[in-house]
Amino acid sequence: MAREILSAIASPATTDQPTENVSTPSRISPRRSFIKGMGMVGAALSVGSLLKTEAEADEHRRFIPIGDAAILRFLAAAEILETDLWQQYNELAGIQDSEVPGGSGNEAYTEAVAQLDEDMAQYIHDNTDDEMTHELFINAYLVSKGAEPVNLDRFRTLPSSKATGAQQIGRLTNLMQLTVDTTWFTRYRSSSQNPDFGDVLPQAIPALAVGQHPAIPRTDADLQDSNFLQAIANTAGFHFATIEQGGTSLYAQLAQRVTSAEVLRIVLSIGGTEIMHFQTWSDKAGNAPPIPPTVDPVTGVMVSFPDLNAPPLGGEDFQTNLIMPEPTVFLNKRLPPVSIIRPTKTNGAAMGALKALTADGLFIGQSKAFFNFMRTLAIEADLARRENF
Repeated sequence: MAREILSAIASPATTDQPTENVSTPSRISPRRSFIKGMGMVGAALSVGSLLKTEAEADEHRRFIPIGDAAILRFLAAAEILETDLWQQYNELAGIQDSEVPGGSGNEAYTEAVAQLDEDMAQYIHDNTDDEMTHELFINAYLVSKGAEPVNLDRFRTLPSSKATGAQQIGRLTNLMQLTVDTTWFTRYRSSSQNPDFGDVLPQAIPALAVGQHPAIPRTDADLQDSNFLQAIANTAGFHFATIEQGGTSLYAQLAQRVTSAEVLRIVLSIGGTEIMHFQTWSDKAGNAPPIPPTVDPVTGVMVSFPDLNAPPLGGEDFQTNLIMPEPTVFLNKRLPPVSIIRPTKTNGAAMGALKALTADGLFIGQSKAFFNFMRTLAIEADLARRENF
């Protein structure tokens, strides 16, 4: 079209008119026509350029940068693992329905978990449903962009709980030998310490940080001692928050390495729900009833739960109904404290998350192939860098 317009401009519109009869106004019409024609050419060229740019943009949007795909693949794997552990909790203490099928519930364990909040069954169900949608959406998005989705089915080799209510299927995660990091409780209440500066916060429940503890009953024998059963339920309550605070930081960390605006939207949007989960569980964990020293009849490991409103915790900064992040140091200690997600430094974020989950005991019994696969995903995600176009 641009060539046709240029050709029309090359032949003045007045050549078929006698020049002597041309009035003064008509003498400027060729110039006006030329200028108008040039405007049309400019418009045509601009439209052509825009169409070309838009076509290139459409083509570009069909794919995502390799680094973005690596980040989404690691997040998909993390969501699959979360779904697996939350399904185990839901089978025994949640609500089993068409949204979250499987299992038939365990009345004694459900009642023990409900000591933390009477709505725990609903919250467990909803958290499980959320994680299921996360893994399905991220994998579907990867496929839509021509990237490889993540499938961990070949690693579903770990045993299920033998307690009444649990499905007898292969699992990815182990909830019966946990070493739970509860530093999130003190970290989000500190006004002067932040792991991004290398600070190490104390454990809220020191007994959970050593040894291996069940967060679900292993068999119905674990239901017999009411103190021990409550300790299992309390362990679950703190583990819920431990898992979700990890996701809260992970999404915030990896978002800083994303290139595509659409992928960034995905990471921020899903990451926001992880924050909602964490705040819910941090509130419920604070309701865990104190348990005197109790010995695991199977392993001999001792566990106890202190009164969280008494020393060495307690006081205004540690009252259990504080579920909003206290302001703390961020970026530079010379700046004023601010309420933030912590940690959010990006270096080694994916590998750090994998190491934390491994230290948690979630993968006890998993194969070497599983660890190799997860390490590869983590390395690839950590190598991602925001690209400039």
